[in-house]
Amino acid sequence: MNEPMPVTSVWLTCQQPSRDQRRGRYVPESSSHPGKMLPNLAAHAIGSYTTPGDLVFDPMCGSGTTLVEAMHLGRHGIGLDIEPRFTALAEANVALAASQGAAGTGRVSTGDATGLLDLVPASAVGQVSLVLTSPPYGRGTHGLVRATSNGVRKRDHLYGDRERGNLAYAGWSRLLDGFAQILAASYQLLRPGGTVVITCRPVRRKPNDFIDLPGELLAVAKSVGLVPVERCAAMLAAVRDGQIVHRASMFGLMAVRRARSEGIPVHLVAHEDVLVLRKV
Repeated sequence: MNEPMPVTSVWLTCQQPSRDQRRGRYVPESSSHPGKMLPNLAAHAIGSYTTPGDLVFDPMCGSGTTLVEAMHLGRHGIGLDIEPRFTALAEANVALAASQGAAGTGRVSTGDATGLLDLVPASAVGQVSLVLTSPPYGRGTHGLVRATSNGVRKRDHLYGDRERGNLAYAGWSRLLDGFAQILAASYQLLRPGGTVVITCRPVRRKPNDFIDLPGELLAVAKSVGLVPVERCAAMLAAVRDGQIVHRASMFGLMAVRRARSEGIPVHLVAHEDVLVLRKV
């Protein structure tokens, strides 16, 4: 369980549905976070780029997926999030992992990651083996479905407090500037040879508005001195007998069908880009 995983360019991280990956391992309220990282994706990254006892950091930890998977793999995790309701969830998930006998430890703080050096323990500077995170793709996601008397509605699809400086509400230029600040500070936390893993995907806001977020984030990461070493694909779909079995939400399916009816050749998203960079 704690042995390093082989590094491959395609990560089969969604062979189980995300809800099954979380069941019993995370508190049920974790579903309220709109942008959860797949537990198997986090575990694959941690197992591939760290060893037991290493320190893992997530500057936008949300409900604590990075920390929980680090703990179960015998690593130690530190996480930040700007929204108190999500750090409360992360703390609950860290406590659950500890109660289940996880060998590692987890620590969560609330605060704006653009000022993370004032929020993390000074002892972490120069000691982090892996920074693993994913930025918000905007203020909301497809979320979950709730049936009401007035039809089907989304729930848990929006980030919360826009007044606290949440990058989800910042717009693309400010989001990239903020992420650059976060990566520059994270660079100081990394030990020599430490790794940064960023998971992301292209974003389509309107039929003709396609944003190459992975490419933009790669440029930002390089600008703070990180050196690209790999670019992988983490599957958001299952693979059965050589065929892709999608796990898209109903709203994702509807968006694709609507675009195709308008003559736009949109496809379901079946993977996330994984950018792997190193401090040299």
